[in-house]
Amino acid sequence: MADVLQFTRDGAIGRLTINRPEKQNMLTLAQLAELNQMLGKVGVDKELKAVVVGGAGADFCRGRDPAGAPEAAPTTALAMRGALIDPILGFYAAVRACEVPLIAAVQGAALGFGCAIASVADITIAADDARFAFPEMRHDLPPTLAMSAAMDRMPSKALLWMVYSTKEIDANTALSYGLASQVTSRAGLDTAVKEMTDTLTARRRDAIVTVKRYAQRARLADMPASADLAGNMLAVVLSSKSG
Repeated sequence: MADVLQFTRDGAIGRLTINRPEKQNMLTLAQLAELNQMLGKVGVDKELKAVVVGGAGADFCRGRDPAGAPEAAPTTALAMRGALIDPILGFYAAVRACEVPLIAAVQGAALGFGCAIASVADITIAADDARFAFPEMRHDLPPTLAMSAAMDRMPSKALLWMVYSTKEIDANTALSYGLASQVTSRAGLDTAVKEMTDTLTARRRDAIVTVKRYAQRARLADMPASADLAGNMLAVVLSSKSG
């Protein structure tokens, strides 16, 4: 399992790689729990200014590995919550708790949980061969967890179309839906990611952290509260620069 999830450091940039190309980077629940722990640790690392998550091989991540999936066996709602739901929600919480931006570098298929990773990431850079889908309804499984990851990223009609139709969308459609931030050629994916991380490396960490915190909190606030929060958070950063 240790080889499936790899963390490396390149100066102020952390890199989390799903290294299971023989399984299209599908993750077991145990591997997902390990991913949550890793992200929880690197997310508060004061030396990092961004974390990039990517997948080895042709695909980014084709979702959860069905082997040993608890939904295949009868169980109670409480047991299902602990075995399946909490680890997935734990990942979304870890992304949001990560102090610096999580950048998803997506090539090939990003399906199910893989699509949710791309959705919940702060920035998603997609290769032009990337494909995104929430296919769970093909098995009458409502993907409410994945929807919770995408709800504040995508327009409701786009998200519901993806969920109900179960169809794959290409990278440019993902860009128009707000699921992707940038589309580049497959050959240029690493370069596009490096341009973004180089830009962040040149910035002060407290400024980077403030932008992410504001984006999260302002979504839930009304306009006057959002404006007041913007002023307070900027004042803190400016005062720290002059002090």
